[in-house]
Amino acid sequence: MSANPLDAASLRARVQACVDTTIAREREVLAEVGPDTIELVDAVARLLQGGKRLRAAFLYWGYRAAGGPDSDSLVQVATAMEFFQAAALIHDDVMDDSDTRRGMPAAHRSLAAHHEREAWAGDAGRFGVAGAILAGNLCLGWTEELYATSGLPAADLERGRPVFDRMRTQLMGGQFLDVVESARSWDGMETDERIARAERVIRYKSAKYTVEHPVLIGASAGGAGSDDLTALSAYGLDLGQAFQLRDDLLGVFGDPATTGKPAGDDLREGKRTVLVAHTLAGTDGAGRSALSKGLGDPDLDADTVEALRTVITDSGAVAAVEADITRLAGSARASLKSATGLTAEGVEVLDALIDSATSRTY
Repeated sequence: MSANPLDAASLRARVQACVDTTIAREREVLAEVGPDTIELVDAVARLLQGGKRLRAAFLYWGYRAAGGPDSDSLVQVATAMEFFQAAALIHDDVMDDSDTRRGMPAAHRSLAAHHEREAWAGDAGRFGVAGAILAGNLCLGWTEELYATSGLPAADLERGRPVFDRMRTQLMGGQFLDVVESARSWDGMETDERIARAERVIRYKSAKYTVEHPVLIGASAGGAGSDDLTALSAYGLDLGQAFQLRDDLLGVFGDPATTGKPAGDDLREGKRTVLVAHTLAGTDGAGRSALSKGLGDPDLDADTVEALRTVITDSGAVAAVEADITRLAGSARASLKSATGLTAEGVEVLDALIDSATSRTY
């Protein structure tokens, strides 16, 4: 196995090649509509250059762990996960009114800038949002196309299809749940209820479509037995939650050069996370007041972000979330090792991916 499990079987390079081929093909399809559509394709193409390819890896190695063989068809199915994530990110940035993604202007900002350069009529921001919604919808369509036309045996695709369809439906519900929780007050709630609400968002907005659903699509398609699928489901849910908790820490403490987003962006967006719940429980009145005032303020400056970071750290919230990550990663590893019918190579890579999904980079 490669030193980096994400590069085992040269998967990242092969996924990028499939991404590039897909973009080129769809660019030709849209060329018939007119040259203006190039802006939509370019927005997607920029977003899909590089990246960890975690979701593709979990699907690919779920299939291989179930005993399925390597093939370009399998890589194409894995690549469908990357287009699905692109749709989620594009739409998420619209909902969060984010300026950047992966160190570049978010799709709606890029399209708005194009409107401004062309000096077109109407509101540039609304134009950008409309274009981003359509770009995300294109990614959803291409996700289905990549899966259905992959060339993987029909019986394999049929076994994977129920989880594939469930993933696409539940993520939309999870996205809406995030919107609801951002609007609903936490005033008067006990800490346990706040954490439970935040964890429910994590489960359906991130954990399932990041790890559990991809690995189950792959393993189901590969013919894994019911007991092994149960073990992989537990592995995926725990690891997916740990992954999102790490992402929540990076959203507050991450280096913009690494995260591709401004420092403290989750604070500006008002994300009610497990980290915030622990902070409210562990800080004093002044800390709660500062956090309540700053959370959701889009104009937070760097000094205020730093002050809120101090409140969060001093409350013990960072240590509590780090402990949760360690616990969940250990539970995921135990669930994986409880499976008895998976290939040794598949288990080895899926085990190594635990560290790839939860490593500290701030």
